[in-house]
This record gives sequence, structure tokens and C-alpha cells, in this order.
Amino acid sequence: MTTPKLGFGLWYSLRNPDRWARPYPEIYAQTLRQIAWAETIGYDDVWLTEHHFCEDGHAPSILPLAAAVAARTERIRIGTSVLLLPLYHPVRVAEDAATIDILSNGRFELGVGVGYRPQEFKGLGLRSQDRGARMDEGLEIIRALWRGETVDYRGRHFQVEGAKLAPMPVQDPPPLWIGGFAPASAKRAARIGDGYLGTGDMSELVRIYREERARLGKEGPGRLVGGHFWLIASKDPARTLRDVGPHVLYQIEMYNRWLGDAGQALFPPVSDPAQLVEMGILQILTPQHAVDAIATYAEATGIERYYTWTVPPGFAEERMNEHLQLFAEEVIPKFR
Repeated sequence: MTTPKLGFGLWYSLRNPDRWARPYPEIYAQTLRQIAWAETIGYDDVWLTEHHFCEDGHAPSILPLAAAVAARTERIRIGTSVLLLPLYHPVRVAEDAATIDILSNGRFELGVGVGYRPQEFKGLGLRSQDRGARMDEGLEIIRALWRGETVDYRGRHFQVEGAKLAPMPVQDPPPLWIGGFAPASAKRAARIGDGYLGTGDMSELVRIYREERARLGKEGPGRLVGGHFWLIASKDPARTLRDVGPHVLYQIEMYNRWLGDAGQALFPPVSDPAQLVEMGILQILTPQHAVDAIATYAEATGIERYYTWTVPPGFAEERMNEHLQLFAEEVIPKFR
């Protein structure tokens, strides 16, 4: 199989479950050190994700984290996958994104989603049923500000008078990705975004994204970023499963709980890490098998950049370095 040209990224949530709790300053410092090191061995992107009011401290404030990454790095691109835009005022997002783009000298990419956890909206005094409309209005305002316009906007959720962005971002404009698990997200990406940002089995959503682009008269297949939920390169997959399995199982159990509260489903119920491997949620592969799996995935989806989770919740960041190094040395070069 021919391997396509791909960029490769890291993906972080900075969770700190009670079972493996450590001081938050340690987790944040170790993560920043790991990202700074990873860019020196060949990684192209780092993606940050947010949730709010989580018992395990899942990162709630990813724009400050992105600014910290910008200050610690020189080359790696910095993205959000995803920032929950309906929870924000879009003018502030446009300003903060511009600031991060300046700090990074043009390396920031804004990925946004609508969110799904009811508690996040309640905790911020918002109605979850308004999230789609707030998303669309927010995107319209951000786009206009990044074009350098003076924005007067009268929407259902946002009213803006005389807003003009200064300073402007380095990029003209920064890439704007739209992610999510629902068909509406893929259609919104085709309509408003620079590309669609997904994970796992994206085949149906990619089809919807491309069909919507064609319906709108847009040329080409569009831009896509995605990857397996978990893919870890290892010389000893059995040992690695014993090490990371309980941590990944915790993560999947939490997602199942959250999505269940929102009336959605993403993963079948699981009770053992081996089931994650059997279902393909957790792939621990030798380098050559990883190359084959990524090439197959890229051919099926048409992605231009690949990313996967980097550190399982509660697992020490430095313990993942051997796997990141192996991936950088024996997998990434096959796609250059």
C-alpha cells in the first residue's frame, strides 16, 4: 500500500483522576515539556481539548494552555480540538485566538464544536438547546473580525456594536476547523469551516461533509483532520496494554457516562481493557503495523493530518515518551 503524505499531531486533555491523582502544576509542566520535546523529534501539531466541571479536572481553559504552548515552542502548530464555542462570547475568542497567533508567529488553528454535556451549559447559565444557533452566530462574528471588518451584529444570542479586532492575527486568517460526531457538524464544516475535524470512524461524516460541499458548489473534497481514537506504537504490545489499559478504560467509561447523560452513544459498554483492543478503540501496534493501520485509515478518509490521544488519564507523561519516540522514528518517516 502506498503511504500518503501526512502531518502528525499530539492530543491532550490533562485529566487527573482521583485514582492516580498528582498535583496539577506537575501535570501541566510535564505536558508542556513533552510538547516542546515532541516538536524536536518530528511531530507537527498539538491539539488541546476542553470540558468543564469535571471531577477529574479535564482541561477547562485551553486558550491559556495554547498560549503557554506557543511560548514554549518554535515550530509545532497549535490547535483546539475542540473549543466549545457556544460557551464563549465570540469577540473574546477572536481576540484571544489572534493573541495566540501572534505569540506563536502564525501557528494557531481554531477548532470548534457545539458541545453536548448539559452540565456545562447549566454551569455557565446557558441553554444547551441554543448551542447550534450560538455556534453559527459565533462563527459569523469571528470570521468578520478576522477579515478586519468593523462588526455591528444583531443576532438572537449576540449583539455587537462597533467591534474591530486589534491587533490582527499573523495568519490571514488562522485556519478554522469544525468538529463533532453529528451530521450537523459535518454540514457546518462544509458550510462555514476551512475543514472538518474528527476522530475514529469518520467515514459517514466525511461522506456527509463532501456531499454538502458539492451541494454548495464548492470545489474539491475539502480538508480533513482525524485519526484513530488510540494508537500507540510499541515494541511489546502486551506489556503496554497492561500499563495503559486501565487508564484508557477509565477514559472510555467517562465518555460513555457523559454521552449517556446527553442521550447519545459513542462506544459500546466495556469492562476490561482487552475489550478495547478487540473493538479497535485501543490499538497498540508494532511500528510496521501502525504504518499499515494509518495508511489504511488515511486512504479511507482522505485526511491530510493524523492525530491520536497522547497520554491516558492518570498515566505519567514521561512514561509515554518511549512510545512517542518510537512513533517518531519508525512511523512518521514513512509518511514524509
